Amino acid sequence: MSKNPFDLNAMANQTKAMKAAQAAGQAALTSAQEIAQLNQRAAQELSSRMQAKVAELMKTQDPKSAFDYVHAEVLQDAAKEVAEYQSQLFQALASGNKELAKIAETMIKESQHDLIHFVNEATQNSPAGAEPYTSIFKTSFNNALQNFDQIRAAMTDSFSNFEKSMEHMNQFSVGQKNSSTQKPKKK
Repeated sequence: MSKNPFDLNAMANQTKAMKAAQAAGQAALTSAQEIAQLNQRAAQELSSRMQAKVAELMKTQDPKSAFDYVHAEVLQDAAKEVAEYQSQLFQALASGNKELAKIAETMIKESQHDLIHFVNEATQNSPAGAEPYTSIFKTSFNNALQNFDQIRAAMTDSFSNFEKSMEHMNQFSVGQKNSSTQKPKKK
């Protein structure tokens, strides 16, 4: 009974796919946990700062000084905190994005390697007189390899564009933070 080349690496391929899916899931989970911790820490800090600000505000007797205090201190501090939170969030998202990009790149390379191995095995054992069919098969294979390259390029562009978007948002956030820290000049 002859062995079917289609079944030789089925278990190994399934194991690779499971490991890759687990790695992607773990990367997403780690990123989600990091974001949850950021949110929890930001909420706790906001709560304690707001309590302190409200206590300070309650001490003021003059409505104008209360308004000035809220405008000068509370709002500017809040803007700084939001900008810092956004910066940390963008860093967490970028880190998760890089990890997912590595996993996707590894999966594509392994799939490409497996396809090359499969074609070599299939064409090596072709019977005599099957050269035209082997040629058609190899042509289809070369087209599949080009598709792998296109998928890799599209994936790389996608991750790169996401990272650029994150950088632009972070730069905007830093710009907002810097503009909120500058005190308006009195005339």
